[in-house]
Amino acid sequence: MTGENRLAALGLKSYGKNVTIWPLAKIVQPEVISIGNDVIIDDFVFLMGGRKTDIGDFIHIGSFTSITGGGEFIMEDFSGLSSGVRVFTGHEDYTGGYLTNPTVPEPYRHAFRLFVKIGKHAVVGANAVILAGITIGEGCAIGACSLILKDCDPWTIYAGVPAKPIGKRPSEKILELEMKLRECF
Repeated sequence: MTGENRLAALGLKSYGKNVTIWPLAKIVQPEVISIGNDVIIDDFVFLMGGRKTDIGDFIHIGSFTSITGGGEFIMEDFSGLSSGVRVFTGHEDYTGGYLTNPTVPEPYRHAFRLFVKIGKHAVVGANAVILAGITIGEGCAIGACSLILKDCDPWTIYAGVPAKPIGKRPSEKILELEMKLRECF
C-alpha cells in the first residue's frame, strides 16, 4: 500500500502534504486527529485521539512516544517530541473517593479529560513526562527525563524532576529561520 493510500485508510479527520506515519505507529480514534504538512510520526508511537488532536506543520513525534488520556492534544508548528516522551491529556481522581482504571464504569470512577498544548517551536527531550492540563510555551525546551507538572514559559529551558527553569532560548534566530523556510514554500 502506498503512503497516500495508507494515510487515507487510517481514517484521519484531515492530513496535509508530505506526512509520514510509519506502519508500526498505533493510532486510536483517528477521526478526531488533524495533521498538517511535513509531519513524521515514527514507528512505535501510540497516539490516542481523545476529544480532539491537532498536529501542526513541520512536526516530528519520536519512536516510543505515547499520547493518551482522552483529552485534547495540540502540537503547534515546528515542535517536536523526542523518543519515549509520555503525554497525558487526562487523569483520574486517586484521592481515595473513587475506584480507578478504565475498566471501572462511572459513577464509581472519576476521570478528568483535560488538554496538553505544545507551543510553536517547542521541543521535548527524550523520556520526558507531561501531565494533563499543561501548556508548553512557544519556543520552550524541555530536558530529557524531565517531569512537567505546571505550565512552562515561552522561550525558556526546563529540566529536572520536577522541571524547573534553567535558562532562556533565543527566539530571534529561530523565528528568522522559520520566516525564510516559509518564503520557500
